[in-house]
Amino acid sequence: MIIAEKRDYHKLKKNAGFFIIITVILLLAVFAFPDNHGARRWIYLPGGASIQPSEIAKYVVVLYMAKSIEQKGEKIRTFKYGIMPYLLVSGFFAGLILLEKNLSIASVVMIVTLIVLFSSGCKKKHMAILFLLVFAAGVAFTVLEPYRMKRLVSFLNPWEDPKGDGYQLIQSLLALGSGGILGMGIGQSRQKCYYIPEPHNDFIFSIIGEELGLIGCVVIICLFLVFIWRGIKTAIRARDVFGTLLAIGITGVIAIQAIINIAVVTGSMPVTGVPLPFISYGGSSLVFNLTAMGILLNISRQTN
Repeated sequence: MIIAEKRDYHKLKKNAGFFIIITVILLLAVFAFPDNHGARRWIYLPGGASIQPSEIAKYVVVLYMAKSIEQKGEKIRTFKYGIMPYLLVSGFFAGLILLEKNLSIASVVMIVTLIVLFSSGCKKKHMAILFLLVFAAGVAFTVLEPYRMKRLVSFLNPWEDPKGDGYQLIQSLLALGSGGILGMGIGQSRQKCYYIPEPHNDFIFSIIGEELGLIGCVVIICLFLVFIWRGIKTAIRARDVFGTLLAIGITGVIAIQAIINIAVVTGSMPVTGVPLPFISYGGSSLVFNLTAMGILLNISRQTN
């Protein structure tokens, strides 16, 4: 983050093509490594370390769009030049991530694409068409995969299968309920001891709720809201279109992941594997999120 903050964000334009090529290679390289619970998302490095290329892809798509839209100018308001190229590029990256069995991150990529295009001034009717296409694709990929369909059904009524597909959500709700207003105290969670799967990762927010209570949850949500507000403010005051769209995209990636993660653990949407930014366990996620924060800070330092 410190290195990225000191480096002028305009220099990213020159290296955008290089980042795209490297990201595609890394996304394909995951298929050369063993799967983990049926998913191939990681490149395993010597010494036990690993890297998750999909974490890079989210920001590379934002970088590509920010650079391209600035160059395109008023052509962004046409469907042929303003919508289709980004739909194809983002769809290509989302497709590669989907092949890794990672619908959640693929969805994040497409939602961020919609946000950046909307912010760039695309026509409302074009955005409506694009939204319907993305929504239809999401429904199709959910229905065609039996395990995703089971997750959707279990989300609607997790108590129908409390020991199977509804187990994670029920245990998460038990953790949140046990915390009450003030929580049980840091380190006093019972649900993280063999009850909630992945308590350090996808369901960390429910552990926060159990240990720090409603007050702790509200504080976390408020911190993310402050971040989103500052990110939007930075985007509005950026020196150029490239900085504005880059700031919007980075803020969007963090905001979407936070919203989805909190919605999942509170039973507001189907269970899906999206980490809570800056808090969930995961080296790749933390490294690339902090790098993106450095870029956002650099944009903020150069605002008008």
